[in-house]
Amino acid sequence: MRDRTDKKLCRWHAVADASALQQLAIETILASAAWAILERGQFHIVLAGGNTPREIYHGLRTANTDWSAWHIYFSDERCLAPFDPARNSYMAAEVWLNSVPISPLQLHVIPGELGADEAAQKYSAVLRAVVDFDLVLLGLGEDGHTASLFPGHEWGAAPGSPDTLAVFDAPKPPPQRVSLSAACLSRARQVIFLVSGESKHRAVEAWRAEKDIPARAIRPAAGVDVLVESALLTPLVEPK
Repeated sequence: MRDRTDKKLCRWHAVADASALQQLAIETILASAAWAILERGQFHIVLAGGNTPREIYHGLRTANTDWSAWHIYFSDERCLAPFDPARNSYMAAEVWLNSVPISPLQLHVIPGELGADEAAQKYSAVLRAVVDFDLVLLGLGEDGHTASLFPGHEWGAAPGSPDTLAVFDAPKPPPQRVSLSAACLSRARQVIFLVSGESKHRAVEAWRAEKDIPARAIRPAAGVDVLVESALLTPLVEPK
């Protein structure tokens, strides 16, 4: 799937179902890791939260890779207690990261328990050490949001935007969150969106119609790849 000469903004990759999407995502992540480790000796990946990547992360537990070279970051986090099951970092740890030998020093968790402002400031300091991410994984919400960048809110897409955004009035609970900005998420060699589930149909239509949704604000130089269930690419038929 990786094409270093293709500079199209958005490439859509249709798969038969959620299981096929998960398998393709795992293969793509491991290929990206292998390339980065070969080229630079390290692999810097930003993880998506939500339900869509859960089985993908679970499938990575048995992967044959040099885990000592992996550096893990998060696209966003809910401002909850560290071991709250609703936290993105908790989910990733439970289904994957606790089972592989990645150094704790290379697991860069957003400290959401500190509140949106302080957590955003502290994570921004962590990100200063990263020039470009090797791979950013993102999801797509029913309203077109990605990470914790919501319609009608600040996305941090303009040049010079801060790497992190403190969110205080998210339309989904909890209201306080921390998100990497669109500019920061675009600072990547490869960006992959994982899109699965009938509830994402309207958001996919809006994206393909080039409507102004947060997902379209992620614009890395190499463009983005969207792994999507093929049923979501068909026109949505309204019930009579």
